[in-house]
This record gives sequence, structure tokens and C-alpha cells, in this order.
Amino acid sequence: MLWSGRDRGHELGARELTMRVDGRDIPVSGSLLQPRARRTTDLIRVALSLSVLGAVIAASEITRSKWSALEQSVSGIVGVLTPAQANLVFLLYGLVILALPFAILIGVLASLQWRLLAAYFVAGNVAGLLLSITPEGLTTSTLTFEGATELDSFLSQFLIDSRWIAGLAAVLTVSGPWLPKVWRRWWWGLLLAFVPIHLVASTVIPARSVLGLSVGWAVGALTVLIVGTPALEVPLRTAAKVLGRQGHMTEHFTVLRPAGAGPLVLSSTGAATSTPTGPVGGFHGDDEVIVELYGPYQRSNRALWQYWRWLSFRENETAPLHVSMRRAVEHRALMGIVINDLGVASSRPLLVAALDRGWVLYARTPVRGSIVTDADGEAAAKSIWNALKLLHSHQISHGDLRAEQIRMDDGVALFDGFGAAEYGASKPQLLSDIAQLLVTTTSIFGHEVAVRCAVNAMGTDAVLAASARLTRAAIPALLRRSVPDCGSVMVAAREEVLRQTGADQIKPEQVTRFTRNQWIQLALLIGLVYVAYPFISAVPTFYDQLRTVNWTWALVGLVISGLTYIGAAAALWACANRLVSFRNLAIMQIANTFAATTTPAGVGGLALSVRFLQKGGLGVVRATAAVTLQQSVQVITHVGLLVFFAIMAGTTAEIRQIVPDPTVIYLIIGVALGIFGVSVLVPALRRWLGRSILPQLRDVIRELGDLARDPQRFSIIFLGCAMTTLGMALALWASIEAFGGGTTFVTVTVVTMIGGTLASAAPTPGGVGAVEAVLIGGLVAFGLPAATAVPAVLLYRVLTTWLPVALGWPTLRWLGAKDMI
Repeated sequence: MLWSGRDRGHELGARELTMRVDGRDIPVSGSLLQPRARRTTDLIRVALSLSVLGAVIAASEITRSKWSALEQSVSGIVGVLTPAQANLVFLLYGLVILALPFAILIGVLASLQWRLLAAYFVAGNVAGLLLSITPEGLTTSTLTFEGATELDSFLSQFLIDSRWIAGLAAVLTVSGPWLPKVWRRWWWGLLLAFVPIHLVASTVIPARSVLGLSVGWAVGALTVLIVGTPALEVPLRTAAKVLGRQGHMTEHFTVLRPAGAGPLVLSSTGAATSTPTGPVGGFHGDDEVIVELYGPYQRSNRALWQYWRWLSFRENETAPLHVSMRRAVEHRALMGIVINDLGVASSRPLLVAALDRGWVLYARTPVRGSIVTDADGEAAAKSIWNALKLLHSHQISHGDLRAEQIRMDDGVALFDGFGAAEYGASKPQLLSDIAQLLVTTTSIFGHEVAVRCAVNAMGTDAVLAASARLTRAAIPALLRRSVPDCGSVMVAAREEVLRQTGADQIKPEQVTRFTRNQWIQLALLIGLVYVAYPFISAVPTFYDQLRTVNWTWALVGLVISGLTYIGAAAALWACANRLVSFRNLAIMQIANTFAATTTPAGVGGLALSVRFLQKGGLGVVRATAAVTLQQSVQVITHVGLLVFFAIMAGTTAEIRQIVPDPTVIYLIIGVALGIFGVSVLVPALRRWLGRSILPQLRDVIRELGDLARDPQRFSIIFLGCAMTTLGMALALWASIEAFGGGTTFVTVTVVTMIGGTLASAAPTPGGVGAVEAVLIGGLVAFGLPAATAVPAVLLYRVLTTWLPVALGWPTLRWLGAKDMI
């Protein structure tokens, strides 16, 4: 390409330049510089280089003792050179290695990449510096190689210096994207040739040299990621020639949109040439043509995103992947031709052509019409929905129905942007179109007009089915970002569909391969395996002790453990004003054990209870208030029973043995008061307390007051909470009796309640480890032998925790299948 004016690098970034094509001067207005974007290829290069570096380090650690012996045996097999010949080879190759960085530097200067120089020197020096770091500090290069008499020249020492290898690999990686592909391949080949040269010369490949190669590649890849990628030269001259051969003689190029996330868009003005039989190609007298130029890396992010959608979304929700950018552009042009034949395309495709250096040209006519706005009125909304109905009648989906892709021309709706369009679209793709257009038209014309026009054009059943896709997962991200407050728009559209169609509800459609509940269940299962590991490790010892257990008492403990779920269900049922099924609530308590055990502080159980009450018909506020009330009464009952049984035990001195040191208690109280004081002083925290915490406290106090005036409901809640607390103590007492007994129920109750209170602050899910330690320590402190306390506590945990957890997983799935959570 011939450019007038100064050097090419400056002219590419100028606002005005002139290029010479076939003896004609074509002015170009605007900047052709490509963005110094972090391309997907750069990220992949970093990931690969770090993986190779990790593999080299791991392999060197694992095979450190056998590395040298292995290489010597391989070298002995393939080594064919005499010492004199090897020395000559090392001498010649050393000259090449010494000259290689200077050749690369000359190549960088020849390509006029001035900004690359800093990255070139930084990468080389950083790579060499990293390999100079030792436990004793920085070390300088020592050009020696013991045991190899061939390497007796200065130049040959560069072959074994890991710093030099790392620096060369770093500068090659950094300068690679800016240099011609042929140069890059030859220079990498010369650098990697040190491996076969070492083997053929009957010596070994130093492990540090391989480490230097991987370190240099990793440093260079990170440098390229930080510095950016080169301003790729735009093959505009070739584009002008291609347009000329097709009948459009370009007289002026104007940059409409610089290259970035999308293509480089230019306007080509000129004259259409013709032959005696008519116009040439598809240019029918067009004096302006829109030219879109796609660079070789501009669709890499899009390709990865398509692959991610294919992995995460159901198969019928995603279009087939395009194997290359050229195929993607061709697909867009072909869909534009089909939709233009239907009369609803805002532009007409003219040409697709492959250009130099992997670029692709897409030429089309200028877009007709103006972007639709609310000023166009309901008639425009009807026209848009009728246009979509026309596409769907020919089994065509658009796939990208943002407002900027919809035009109005003399009252006729036209579509643009067919990169995501599909011919022979599946039903999910057609429903996705309707959902997208519901969002777009609702944001423009309002929910009432949008839904009415949609129902009239597409039918009630189709709109209802598509409304199930008005979710964050089903609506494309680009469309969500283009609509202000998209969440509220989708909610308004769903509610209006319900109102106009008279449907009872709209169940969200599952478009992903795994639902949110399935991911949560998987996380809970992983957490269960994690928290169960300490118990599993103790199973062999516990199994031996089970030979002496009294199974009658163990069965009594199991029955009592089951009664605690009835008590918890009764308390929550009364807190919810008996508005939910008691039977289902009792079943939910089993699933609640699984959710509470596998999450820290039992937050999963509380969340599951709130969700169950919501599905049972209570609102979010009522459900949360009911769970909060039940937990509050449970705490009050627990503390009251603890005080009562502690007085009955009459062993205050012995209780101190399982209570933390007073200093620890004072410290905890001081921290709590400090947090409260900071919350009061900091305005943001104070507002949060006023908005979120205080209203809940007022609701709890009001509910407690209502309970005092309703003796029947208060009795059910209190007895249910007491049954839960005392049932756990009875289960532990039965477990102790199963191994011979040795203590009273009052003592066991005190230990259970104190131990449960202290272990509730444990960071492990379900208090695993902490509960066992506190209970065993408490029982021993009250005089129970350790030989009895340990198996009794383990049996207690099996009856009250691990068996319910094992049953909780299928119960949780059953509740989900029945749409109860």
C-alpha cells in the first residue's frame, strides 16, 4: 500500500490520509488504528505458558534425582558427534544465539514499532532476573558446565545459560505479534534447536535451560497481556480493489466506527461501473456502500462466549458454532439476503470477500429508516410485531432484537443485524425472539401496548410460553444492557401478560443445563463430604465399640431424635398461624437438617424454612417474620431451660469446667459492644440498622406480644421449642445408657445445652468437631469416664445428625420436584 505524507505508522492514526490504488488517489477520513486490546489469544497464551511452567517445575521436583541419568542415557543413544565436531557445532550455534536478540531488535525497528522497545527490554531483563534469584540472593552468570569438555568456548556457554535462554524466549514472545509470521517461526526454531543439538553432541540438556525457556515464555506472555497487541495494518487497498472488481469504484473512504469490539465500519462513496449488459455484480448504481472489515482476532471473544453458552445452556437453546470468522460473516450475509427478500431488512448485502492477513470484508447498502422511539406510537409497535410474525412464518429467528436493530421507514418496521439470525429455527429460538421483543417494546412503548400488540400478532399461547423466558438467564446480556432497569421491565411485562391473558402464573423456563437449585444442591453435597470427613475417619474405631452397645437404648434415642422434628415443625407451624400443611412442614424439617448441617451457622436451614413458607402461600415478609419468631422463642426457651436445669444440678463449680475462661467471655462481649458502637457511629451502618434490623426487632417484639395474648398458640410454640431442646438431651442420655450409663439426665441436659450453645459459634458447618469436643469434654468434666463418653457422643451424633442428613438429601430433592421450595 502506498501512502502519501510521512511514515505509515503515523499516517494510519491520522485523521486524513490518501492511499494510491491502481493509479488513483483515494482519500481516507478517520483513524484506521486497531485498538491495543487484550485479545483472547493473549489470555490463552498466558494460560498455556503458566501451565507449561507449572508442569516443568513439578516434573523437575518429582524427577530431580533421575533427570540427569535419563538425559545421559538418551544422549548416549543419539549422540553421534565427536568432541571436535561438537565443539564446532556449539561455536556456530553460539554465534547464532548471541546474534538472535539483535536480529529481533532490528526486526522490531524495521516494523516501526517504537512502543514495543520498552516491552522488549523489560521482558528480557525480568526473565533473566527471575532466574538469578536464589536463597543466597542475586547471582551472576557463571559460564561453566562441569563434566562436558566439549563446551570449552565462550560462545558455547550461551547454550546452557538459563538466563540467556529465558531472555531470548521472553523477547521472542513479546515481539512475535508485531513481526511477520515467517520471521517468528524461524527465530523460534533457532531457539528451540538447542535441544537436539545438545543430544546429538553427546551431552545432556540442563534442566535449568528448560526452566529458562518456560519462564521466558510466561514472562513474555504476561508482558504482551499488559502492553497490548499491535495496531494491525488494515488491508484497505485490497478492499478498494475488490469493490472495484465488483462494480463500485471507490472515490473516498470515511471511517464511521473505529474497530473495537465490533468491526471497522467505513463508508465508501464513489460511482458504480457497468457493462453494456448492465451493472457489475450486486452494485446496482449505489453511490455509497457501507464496508465492514473484520480483523483476524475480533471475533475471538465472541467464539469463546458461544462455546461457553454451548456448555452452560441446553442444546436446543444455542445456534451451531461457526468454525471461523469468515463463516460467521458469510452466515450474516446469507441471512440478510433471505430477510431482504421478505421485505423486512433495513439494508441489502452486496459482497463478502476474504482479504489479506486474515481479514474479511462485508459490504452492504446504507441502513434505511430511523431507530424506533416511543414517539412512533402504537402503530409502530404493531408493525414491529407483524414483521417478526412474518419472519417466524418462514421459520426464521432474529436472535438480537435490541432497539438499535429495529428501524421504521414510512411506517414499515425493518430489522438489521443478522449475525445471530437462524434459518429453520427451533421452537426455543422463536420463543426467545418473542421474549426479547417483549422486553424491547415494553421499554419503548410501555407494557400495556407491547403485550397487546404481541398477543394480537403472535397469539396468546405463544406469548405465554415466551413470557416464561423473561428471566436473566434467557435474555441475552447485550439486550439486558441496552434496556435501562431491565429487571423491572421484565417484571412489568410478565405481570401484564398475566393480566391480559388471564393465566394463573408463569413458571420460569429452564434454559440452562443446570438450574440454580441443582448448583446449590451440588455445593451442599460437596460441603457434606467436607464436614463428614472427620466422622468418616473415626468410623473404624467407633465400629469396634458398637459391639458392646445396648441396641434397645440406641433405638430409644433414634425415636426421641425423630420427635424433635415433630416439635420443631409444630413450633414453626404455629408461628406461621397454621397457614401451611403440618405434614409437609414436618417432612421439610428432615431436609432442613441437611441444609443446616452443610452450611456454616445453619444459615441454609433458615433460608430453606423461609423458602418453604413462601411456597406455602406466605409472603416474603410474613415468612421471614415467622422463622425469626420461631428462632427467638427457641433461644428464650433454651436459655430458660438451661438456667432451670443448672439450678437443679446444683453443681456450679463443675459447670465452670466446661465454660470458657471469664476473660474470653468478657472479650467476646467487648467485641460485640464495639461492633454495635461502630454501627451506631457510622452513618451507613446506622442507616442499615434502621432499615433492616430494627424493623425486624419491632416485628419480633410485636409477635411476642401477640403470643402473650394467645395462650393456645403460645403453648404450641413453647412446647415445640422445649421438645426440640429436651429431645436432644434425651437422645444423648439414651446414647450414654446404650454404653452402660453413669450419669443423670439433669447433668446430660446441662451439658447438651451448654455444649450446643458454645458449639453454635463454631465456623464449621453443623458444628462438626466443635460439638463432639464440647460434649465429650463436658461429660468427662461431670465425672463420666472417657471410655463411655466418646462412643456415646459419636452415637448421639449419628442418631441426631448424620442419619437425618443422609435422609435430608433425597428429601430436599423431593421437595424441589414437588415445587415446595
